[in-house]
Amino acid sequence: MNSQTQLSVGSTAPIGPTLFPPPSSPAKNSARSSLSLSGEKQSPATARVLALHRLIKKTEKRVVPCGYINGKSSNSFIAADSLHSLEESEESNNQLRRLVRNGELDPAFRFLETMVYRGDIPDVIACTSLIRGFCKLGKTRKATRVMEILEGSGAVPDVITYNVLISGYCKSGEIDNALGVLEQMSVTPDVVTYNTILRTLCDSGKLKQAMQVLDMQLKKECYPDVITYTILIEATCKECGVEQAMKLLDEMRSKGCKPDVVTYNVLINGICKEGRLDEAIDFLNSMPSYGCQPNVITHNIVLRSMCSTGRWMDAEKLLSDMLRKGCSPSVVTFNILINFLCRKGLLGRAIDVLEKMPRHGCIPNSLSYNPLIHGFCKEKRMERAIEYLDIMVSRGCYPDIVTYNTLLTALCKDGKVEVAVEILNQLSMKGCSPVLITYNTVIDGLSKSGRTDRAIELLSEMRRKGLRPDIITYSSLVGGLSREGKVDEAIKFFHELEGLGVKPNAITYNSIMLGLCKARRTHRAIDFLAYMVSRKCKPTEITYTILIEGIAYEGLAEEALELLNELCSRGVVKKSSAEQVAVKM
Repeated sequence: MNSQTQLSVGSTAPIGPTLFPPPSSPAKNSARSSLSLSGEKQSPATARVLALHRLIKKTEKRVVPCGYINGKSSNSFIAADSLHSLEESEESNNQLRRLVRNGELDPAFRFLETMVYRGDIPDVIACTSLIRGFCKLGKTRKATRVMEILEGSGAVPDVITYNVLISGYCKSGEIDNALGVLEQMSVTPDVVTYNTILRTLCDSGKLKQAMQVLDMQLKKECYPDVITYTILIEATCKECGVEQAMKLLDEMRSKGCKPDVVTYNVLINGICKEGRLDEAIDFLNSMPSYGCQPNVITHNIVLRSMCSTGRWMDAEKLLSDMLRKGCSPSVVTFNILINFLCRKGLLGRAIDVLEKMPRHGCIPNSLSYNPLIHGFCKEKRMERAIEYLDIMVSRGCYPDIVTYNTLLTALCKDGKVEVAVEILNQLSMKGCSPVLITYNTVIDGLSKSGRTDRAIELLSEMRRKGLRPDIITYSSLVGGLSREGKVDEAIKFFHELEGLGVKPNAITYNSIMLGLCKARRTHRAIDFLAYMVSRKCKPTEITYTILIEGIAYEGLAEEALELLNELCSRGVVKKSSAEQVAVKM
């Protein structure tokens, strides 16, 4: 971050004319009941009076002497049409509410337009819900149009209405439009308004601009709360480091805003990420002196850092301290420990931790079992991996696609491709849809085991399910077909890959060239090398050794050796590789 970035919440850095560009769908030309003729903002109460005045003016009062009603004489009068108009307006709003409540957003929008055209004033709460609905669907332009209609109707949007629209813009990544609404609001923004914008700016790495917005917030006497400071402290940790964030913490305290456990968690996370674990432990232990008790998330942050740096004894002590202080571990706590132990190959201890979880009120989830299954697969203990898959299911915890992908990869590597195919066929019945990597794993296993016919069937199956094959899918197939001597079919799939707009890599080219050389079609392999270079795919050392071995295989050993020496002298082929190739010749 630029050293000139002002981190003080009391800074007076100019916002500048470009900070709040107008939104892409501005409501500039809308008739605003909340703006006076001079352009100054009015209070909601004044605006409501003006709105009522327009309604009365709009409705032609047909004053009927009561003496002519029922033949009775009276000096009282009633504005009959006005009363009728108000009743109609309320009925229209009821209909608008019903449509919005039922999720019929587009019909509600059309009805809103009709209402306003008739002169009815729409209900602000119903319109706010309509804006929220469109924002959830990412239809921010439609949401903006609702706001324009609302403002132009004489109704007075409240701060919640504006906050909903601003939040919608922020979630859609339209921060400039959100800033534009902030600048044009006809009511005073509240701390929620600013926090929404600050969060989006900080998440986008725009801390300097966030600080400028904060200055504007202070000038409008809208004081930051603990959420505001926590957002800024987290962003400062990421962009400027923990030291700068600590200064912001001190300033927060000096202004009478008390940090909460989330604030401290953000700081401790930043300290851990900077590799200052001992400081993080001290910070955790000092929290009670600041009137804030660490929670399970605080302990999990430190625990994860301890495990990632191999400090297992400290991790065990921290877990004991948690229990002693009455801070109950969560599923995440145990999963951190299981993950660490499995990575270290301590599967027995990981199982002990898994079995202890229910005693602490924690039910293991798929993230608890996955590291164990992966650990057993890594050690080629497939029976144990499948055993824990069965245990997992028997305990009501259903494996996710990560679990199955781990198992399928291990089975294929272990040569148990038929078992992998069987599991793949059962996935959909178990409510777990295979993804691209799932099919790629099994297709690769089949291709390497000489079962390309079945692999091609799986390719068709994945297409039917709407999954698009990638370079890995085709490279596996091309390699398998070439090894089986079906090089022409391999070339067909190679060109099919190109037809999909996917650029073949060196592995794909090498597979084709190997197949051609094995078929004693080295001249065609050399053509493929030329094609490879023309397609701007750089040949590898393996590319050249395949061709040299192919030339030698066709009885031209002397020429092959001469070419090998030339490539070796140019540094294209390493000396060690050249020696291995020469021995084969």
